[in-house]
Amino acid sequence: MTHVAVVGPSGAGKDTLMLAAMARRPGWSLVRRVITRPSDAGGEDFEGVTPLEFARMRADGRFLLDWQAHGLSYGLPHDAFAGGPKLLNLSRRVLVAAAARLPGLHVIHVSAHPEVLAARLAARGREDANQVAARIARETGPLPDGLPVTHIDNSETLETALGTFVAALDKVIR
Repeated sequence: MTHVAVVGPSGAGKDTLMLAAMARRPGWSLVRRVITRPSDAGGEDFEGVTPLEFARMRADGRFLLDWQAHGLSYGLPHDAFAGGPKLLNLSRRVLVAAAARLPGLHVIHVSAHPEVLAARLAARGREDANQVAARIARETGPLPDGLPVTHIDNSETLETALGTFVAALDKVIR
């Protein structure tokens, strides 16, 4: 089965690109994440759970992958992988584990200029200016070696980045 991990900083437009790409390539679907954040927090479609609920799900072995980032816990349920090719919104820190569990995993790294990231994060309204600045300044480190990666700059128009994103998906399926 073909899976594509989409990684990049908060505000890069990963969710926007994935949703737009699925409209153009209906065979692809998005794995819905479980996050220890209130369901009404906005942004992507996710299952919001409490930290205690997340810990129970993890202990019950319900996640194919799980990780911590930005003070939250994230998980991808095993049952979300049925069907055709999947798009996975992942942290780069979990890519090695993801590649071990999902042979043939491809990576699309979405980035944007820092001022674009800052404006997008501020528009979300989930963090104050200091928290946004801390996210932008956070050192992310390199992507793991050995994985096929397509880099996309989403600083300009959605249409430009979407064309590159969809072309990358088309290459994976071939």
